[in-house]
Amino acid sequence: MKRLLAAIAPIAFLAACAAPVQQTAAPGAQAFYSQAEANLLAQGKMRTDYAPADAPFSYGDLVADFVRIALYDEYRVANGRFEPSQNPAYLHRWEGPVRVAVLEGASVPAAQQKRDRAAVAKYLRRLARLSGLDMRLSPEEGANMLVLFLNEAEQRAFARQLPERYPNVDRAVIDAFANSPRNTFCAAFSFPSKENPAVYDFSLILIKAEHSDFMRKSCIHEELAQALGLTNDSPTARPSIFNDDEEFAFLTMHDEILLKMLYDPRLHAGMTAGDIVPMLPEIARDAVRHR
Repeated sequence: MKRLLAAIAPIAFLAACAAPVQQTAAPGAQAFYSQAEANLLAQGKMRTDYAPADAPFSYGDLVADFVRIALYDEYRVANGRFEPSQNPAYLHRWEGPVRVAVLEGASVPAAQQKRDRAAVAKYLRRLARLSGLDMRLSPEEGANMLVLFLNEAEQRAFARQLPERYPNVDRAVIDAFANSPRNTFCAAFSFPSKENPAVYDFSLILIKAEHSDFMRKSCIHEELAQALGLTNDSPTARPSIFNDDEEFAFLTMHDEILLKMLYDPRLHAGMTAGDIVPMLPEIARDAVRHR
């Protein structure tokens, strides 16, 4: 739910589900995430409603939410780390096929790996319908989006491999894998193409392997959607997963409409808010009409 388009390196960073609990040395990660999930549910958060009656929204809300979520950066790179920074940005999105590989650490049992892969495949079909993108599962070779289910030790091992696997990766990404705090549940990093810095052509998505099936699914929903270009969060977006309050666990009708707006053919990567805002009321109405 947190996002960056870096000022130093053009990377979009999207970290999800920051838990409202304090990080401690103990208990272990699995117990930590189990307790964090229980705390959220006890507070009435992580709702699964698709279109809740108690959270109506208007066309004006859709326009305002789109501007804040798609046209602002939440982070920047400073001193090799991601830091919060709300700055206006131009529109970023994918323009070609998205091939998704699901990679699991050795800590993940085979049965869980099967469930993870099925959950990602099902969600990809939904995202493809909403965005119009050609999205499907793929082997790692040829994939341009990697969904990684890793525990704490595996995250650090992957961080050590990053410079060899991706020689141009920014050290802030390496640091984010090596030192990801427990109260960050999952994260996504989207990288621009060499030809056009407004077009994404590669993403890394990290989901902590210690999570339950419920939280894994929530992370899948949020991170894959944000990796498509809805990369910021807004405290006023509701009902939405693009909001740091963690009220909703899964993609809502509101969020589906924002995705359809993002991939409306009248928009293109690199457009600024000045270009886009005058068109948004009509685009929002069409997205609602044709959802």
